[in-house]
Amino acid sequence: MFEFFIAKRYLRAKHKINFISIISVFSTLGITIGVAALVIVLSVFNGFGSIVTDILVSFDPHIRINILNDSLTAKYNHSLESIKNTKFVQSVYPFVEGKVIAVNRGSYEILNLKGISDYNRDWGVATKIISGKFDIDNNSRLDKIILGLPIALRLSARIGDTITITSAYNIEKSIIGLSMPQTKKFIVSGLFESNNRDYDISYIFTSITSAQKLFGLANKINGFDLRLNSINESNEVKNLLYKKLNPVNYSINTWYDLHKDLYNVMLIERWSAYILLCLIIAVATFNILGSLTMSVIEKKKDIGVIRSFGAKKTSIQKIFLNEGFLLGLIGTAAGILVGLLVCYLQIKYNFYPLDPTKYIIDALPVQIRISDIIAVGIMSFLLTFFAALYPAKRAANTTIIESIKYE
Repeated sequence: MFEFFIAKRYLRAKHKINFISIISVFSTLGITIGVAALVIVLSVFNGFGSIVTDILVSFDPHIRINILNDSLTAKYNHSLESIKNTKFVQSVYPFVEGKVIAVNRGSYEILNLKGISDYNRDWGVATKIISGKFDIDNNSRLDKIILGLPIALRLSARIGDTITITSAYNIEKSIIGLSMPQTKKFIVSGLFESNNRDYDISYIFTSITSAQKLFGLANKINGFDLRLNSINESNEVKNLLYKKLNPVNYSINTWYDLHKDLYNVMLIERWSAYILLCLIIAVATFNILGSLTMSVIEKKKDIGVIRSFGAKKTSIQKIFLNEGFLLGLIGTAAGILVGLLVCYLQIKYNFYPLDPTKYIIDALPVQIRISDIIAVGIMSFLLTFFAALYPAKRAANTTIIESIKYE
């Protein structure tokens, strides 16, 4: 391909107008900076996204099924077997949940009490205990409960303290019967901190049996928490479950659905950063347009000579498109290398630390994804192609006679 050979010669050749060389260098540097910034910023967003997901998924189920039809809650064994036999499902845990008022030493809090199974110790609150132990055994004289650290501070509760809890069910029942609401006493067996404020300030945990007694549910439950082999299979399992279970009676949410607003905000921030940083590359490609246009004017005689040798218009167009492509390739490749180098140094040496007393991490998180590198590279090449298109077409339309008649 002689077009590519000539394009390389033009790129390395000294221009009569030095300003053209300067613009070419600055446009290449602009692409390098823009691509490097994009790679770094997207990798940082990936790092934060992974940390958020890890924090949430370590406490949340991969899929949560809420039973909407109250008549089905006492007959969940059939549903339980059907869910357990679903593809990719690793384990299933029934739960009970409701609003309560917790009182201790004159302080009270309106909270969500969740009754959970004693055997789900590989995730959730069992893995987040910071004081005491994960003990919700209800065989002792008083039932046991686990509080979030902020809740314990507001209630002035410590390990071994007895707190009084009244459910919304009991309050409603007492109002109808014009009697004092029934209360239940619990011993604080543990404190947890999940790094998720929504849980830490509003959730407390006990056994399913204790929760059922408190809410007056007998042997009923409110739903199931599912853990899968991989969170990547959540949407597929959700669709499979909707085929097995009647959507009228069940609500099924994946780990993503449970915090959709948060993930949507993160996605908007990611796209905003992507678009804004693309402007840096766009400005650099405008410089490529300018330098190539001036290069076409400078090489007008060469174009005429090449055309007189029998070269077609498409060949002339390819010469300058290839020159723009080479500028974009150099800038993009250099930018990706610089971006990857910075990310590697951050991963290896944490040269941008964070205060662990203020943040849950000690350094800026970085996670490199091949898909981001490919997306940045494609976008950079597209912008460069469109920038080179106009000068290439102008070169192709150059008239042979006008180009060489004064030479």
